[in-house]
Amino acid sequence: MRYKIAAGNWKMNTNHEQGLDLARAIVQGTEPQEGIKVILGTPFIHLKDVVEICKGNTQVGVAAQNCHQEEKGAFTGEISVGMLKSIGVDYVIVGHSERRQYFRESNELLAQKTKAVLAGGLKPIFCCGESLEIRNEGWHVRYVKNQLKRGLFDLSEEDFKKIIIAYEPIWAIGTGVTASPEQAQEIHKEIRTSIAEVYGTDVAQNTTILYGGSVKPANANELFSQPDVDGGLVGGASLKAETFLPIIEALSPKA
Repeated sequence: MRYKIAAGNWKMNTNHEQGLDLARAIVQGTEPQEGIKVILGTPFIHLKDVVEICKGNTQVGVAAQNCHQEEKGAFTGEISVGMLKSIGVDYVIVGHSERRQYFRESNELLAQKTKAVLAGGLKPIFCCGESLEIRNEGWHVRYVKNQLKRGLFDLSEEDFKKIIIAYEPIWAIGTGVTASPEQAQEIHKEIRTSIAEVYGTDVAQNTTILYGGSVKPANANELFSQPDVDGGLVGGASLKAETFLPIIEALSPKA
């Protein structure tokens, strides 16, 4: 099913108590709505407790921000999909632009991580997106399609159906600059067309594609009204309930 989703990516923010207070406020402020999901992508230290907080609201799920591609082993400082599953995590963010840029995660590595997440019974939120330089040179569509091809398109149809895609233009992340609704719709439509070419129209039409890049209450309604934008992967605005809850509300057709 093609859900509307508001996913918060807290990145490396909030201490333990701050994170739990934020999760409680979001869960308490989220009314169940058909076809809408909320995902909290918290730092590792919060995950187990946030899973417990979310048990009272079946609409809200929990995501880890990263995982290792191997099941176990001598990988100091890493965390496995099995560990995440054992505490009730639902999703894993794979390939965020900050992981690609700062930790040199390649398309090949992200393909391995995606398969590990699926094999472990969790759902990947697979990120893609281009830099400002690539967009200015006019080959952003080709660049994003290549990320999808190398990271996802050798999955079986059944596995691909479990994927959530997040398009995040790197030039709009944390900058205050947001892709226009038209720019977001253009690339989301291209992504959906690429999926249809590989897996068919039915799979493409049921794939949730999120926009990530300075989403905030002031622009959420306009962005989410685009036909191929199914919600947002939200950074800074997800760190306060008073800014994240209006974004969740913007997913509603009545908003």
